[in-house]
Amino acid sequence: MKDIRTFIAVPMEANVQKAAKELVHALRDEGDGVRWVPLDDLHLTLKFLGDVDNTLIPRVCDVVRQCCQDTPPTELHVVGAGGFPNAQRPRVIWAGIDQGGDVLAGLVERMELAFAELGFKREPRDWMPHLTLGRTRRGGRRPQQLAERIAAHAELDLGWMEARQLRVYASYLDKHGPSYHVMDTIPLGA
Repeated sequence: MKDIRTFIAVPMEANVQKAAKELVHALRDEGDGVRWVPLDDLHLTLKFLGDVDNTLIPRVCDVVRQCCQDTPPTELHVVGAGGFPNAQRPRVIWAGIDQGGDVLAGLVERMELAFAELGFKREPRDWMPHLTLGRTRRGGRRPQQLAERIAAHAELDLGWMEARQLRVYASYLDKHGPSYHVMDTIPLGA
């Protein structure tokens, strides 16, 4: 038996992926203390499960499949840059979802309940739809300039896309950062 770091996410369509890459390039600055996410596999995370025994992966995929049955493909509008807990001193830098997130929030709630029955911990906070672009590290030397760049891009339109499927990902960490491998692809509404 082996544990696999596992999460469930919506893959980004090419137009949003391209716009998000351009946004990251506009936000990035040397010495900003940000670890930017891999730009070739951006995704909208719905549920992070953590380390999962590999023998449970088929059950995880079944839970996702059951939860997806009642959720139709959904149009998402990706807009602007922001940060958690706030844009002035962000620990996470994100692009927002201003339309379509409510449908996915219902799906996330169904998954939270179903995964709790399998023994996984519920998230302590309500899910907020966002596309994680980067995480700040301690020692960033210019937090004010980063906050200014985020504010300058707060209303940037990154485009529309249709969430048609979810993917169950394995995440492997190494010295260069995470790499993601798709373990299953599950269509919405099927």
